[in-house]
Amino acid sequence: MTTIKGTVTDAITQEPLIGVSVFIPGTSVGTSTDYEGKYLIKTSQAGTVLKFSYLSYKTATLPVTTGQEQVLNVKLQTDAKQLSEVVVTGKKRKVKYSNKNNPAVDLIREIVDHKAQNRPDAYAYVQYEQYDKMQLSLVSTPEKLKRNIFLRKYDFITSNLDTTTLKGKAVLPFFIQEDLSEHFYRKAPESRKTIVKAEKKVDFGAFVDNKGVGAYMQHLYQDVDIYANNITIVTNQFLSPIADMAPTFYKFYLTDTVTTAEGQSLSELTFEPRNPTAFMFTGKLYVTMDGNYAVQRVDMKVNKGVSINWVRDLQINLDFAKNTDGRYHLSKSQVRTDFGITQNSNAGFYGERVVSYKNFTINVPQPDTLYQGTAIVHQDLAETKDESYWVASRHDSLSAVEANTYTNINRLTQMRSYKRTMDWATALIAGYKQLGPNLEIGPINTFYSFNPVEGFRLRLGGRTTTTFSKRFTAESYVAYGFKDERWKGYLGGTLSLSDRSIYEFPVRAIHANYQRDTKIPGQDLEFVQEDNFLLSFKRGENDKWLYNETYNLDYLHEFENHFSYKLGVRNWRQSPAGSLQYMTGQKLNNDTLPRNVMNLTTSEATLELRWAPGEQFMQGKIYRTPIANRYPVFTLRAAAGIKGWLNGGYNYQKVALNMYKRFYLSQLGYSDVVAEGGYTFGQVPFPLLTIHRANQTYSYQMQSYNLMNFLEFVSDQYASINIDHCFNGFIFNKIPLIKKTKFREFATLKVLYGKVRDENMPETNSDLYRFPENANGVPVTYSLKKKPYVEASVGVGNIFNFFRIDVVKRLTYLEHPNVSEIGIRGRFKFDF
Repeated sequence: MTTIKGTVTDAITQEPLIGVSVFIPGTSVGTSTDYEGKYLIKTSQAGTVLKFSYLSYKTATLPVTTGQEQVLNVKLQTDAKQLSEVVVTGKKRKVKYSNKNNPAVDLIREIVDHKAQNRPDAYAYVQYEQYDKMQLSLVSTPEKLKRNIFLRKYDFITSNLDTTTLKGKAVLPFFIQEDLSEHFYRKAPESRKTIVKAEKKVDFGAFVDNKGVGAYMQHLYQDVDIYANNITIVTNQFLSPIADMAPTFYKFYLTDTVTTAEGQSLSELTFEPRNPTAFMFTGKLYVTMDGNYAVQRVDMKVNKGVSINWVRDLQINLDFAKNTDGRYHLSKSQVRTDFGITQNSNAGFYGERVVSYKNFTINVPQPDTLYQGTAIVHQDLAETKDESYWVASRHDSLSAVEANTYTNINRLTQMRSYKRTMDWATALIAGYKQLGPNLEIGPINTFYSFNPVEGFRLRLGGRTTTTFSKRFTAESYVAYGFKDERWKGYLGGTLSLSDRSIYEFPVRAIHANYQRDTKIPGQDLEFVQEDNFLLSFKRGENDKWLYNETYNLDYLHEFENHFSYKLGVRNWRQSPAGSLQYMTGQKLNNDTLPRNVMNLTTSEATLELRWAPGEQFMQGKIYRTPIANRYPVFTLRAAAGIKGWLNGGYNYQKVALNMYKRFYLSQLGYSDVVAEGGYTFGQVPFPLLTIHRANQTYSYQMQSYNLMNFLEFVSDQYASINIDHCFNGFIFNKIPLIKKTKFREFATLKVLYGKVRDENMPETNSDLYRFPENANGVPVTYSLKKKPYVEASVGVGNIFNFFRIDVVKRLTYLEHPNVSEIGIRGRFKFDF
């Protein structure tokens, strides 16, 4: 075996030469020098000389000895010549890319191997100051912005234009947020602490959830960690160019060697995805040549062929600075995004996040007490720092346009025309319309609806505003059904036990209410009122209802770390309505005598524990809408029925655990997984068992079974898993015509196991209520037997950027009466 190794350098500069061809003439043996100019050849073939060939250098030939290990270091001489005019013609031939004998790939593998030592968490302790600035702007031509029907009356807004950021377009900032914080990291035991020293953002007034807007911006523009395998930007995961498997998915080229102002040499690596439609980047990496293989700068963008909702252009720039130990840390990060409904339109949005890091300190221990408590702490008066503080503390000064945004938005929110416009916008979006400063009426979409029990239903409701009282909110409605000729109503009040309103996190409040109304057993809707007009349209038979009369009292306590508990008591009297009947069968002379039960009363003590680390949400007028991220959410609910208290008829205990998690699968998209299980202790009639969440509307409900009939299944013990997977264009992006639509593919699987113990089956206990039957005496309510309930769906999302439609298939229990085996369901879902 012959082994030859060595280094090839420039004879004058002594710099290593990358990509020099090294080969034994007359054989197939050869290689190229790597990032450091080194080469290695092992061969059993005979050869007497070794040649070194490189463009613009003279070819060198050195003798070798067969069968021995030897070191041959070579210094190549330049071969500069003055050329006369040369014309070359020939057939164009595309050179096939290969990882083999590619010095750029060798360099990337060195970077990957050294990632652990170059990450900030490689140190025992890290401390730094972080300045974070985010902004969102309208984009169009200056003329169109000034003529905009909504903006032209506010000339002080349209005069604050930036025409330098985007070529040929004007940028009009309307949201800006700044944060200044101190960050601490400890490796063992691993802990992180963030102390927010100052924060500032534009305030749109009471009509907009200002904190929610900031949270959503942070969700869109998450921290960029080039050393991570996947980088999440604009709710999508992109494969990092230095991911462990990057050479499999990227093409790499060594394109230059550059020298910094400090005299440091860097290798310039150009990269691009092998598949232009994949969620990857195109750009350049600048890597140190000092043996650390550390990234010092990144300039990258998303390829035009990548289909991202609304995104026309996305660019990322990262800069790194040297630590005292010679390693590098991120010193500045800039993410810029141009949003637009169409690729060629001038109109759209421009978003930018700039983060800078200063005072980077390593391996300086902090007291253990620093890491105790919540991970993020806001210093007192962090939101009240004056402009002189910000001028002295910002890592970089604001532009004149950015600075004017604060004053312009503040002036705008004081104008009557703005308040009037936002009032109507809130009515259309959130459903509530102000009726004077202290009262608002709504939800508007519940004013009229219809159902088989009530016929036409009219409802009118309202509630107090934070102007009436910041700490106390009262809410009420009255409704009337023209078929059953009954009045319904609700009266409730919430008292905040903190100095914040009940719409500001974290909440600590007492809530009490009385409600007398109708309900469908087993219907559990998400972020929508049950008597919403659009949900009046239902499939199949929908005639089994309840008249409910409920008294509730509960106490909610939320903590900064997003753990919360709720303690409550409830008295609930339910009476069957429509075709639903509560019937028992009593033994009399060995015969069964049915007895009709008019109502069922229960009294409960309840407990709910919820933990949602890292949770972000938008606070609406009715609901909090969560912003899905990589963190799980755990919810534990428990209830205990108390017989004899307030006419409660049964002793029982219920417990249920729900776990939600979004799993990011890089190029394959992401999956939202919900696992749930529950158990009911004690002997109870079927209305007090778990009535599984069914859906007979044409709206697609994520947490419900969309082809299960109301009251079809009950259980006293159950386990379920729902998997909703978004392929994020993984398939459609490869189909030329469909790719332009920016559609997204979805696939869902829902599986439910359950059973009812013999003690709770009416067949074995005549004192229990019979399972409901239809007019022909055929049962319509069942327990889950040895097989699960299963339904699956495939769907298309992002129609007009906020709509999703699914084809749902029911796979089990098809023999039940009046079931739908397949159906089409749609839902509105605002999602980038």
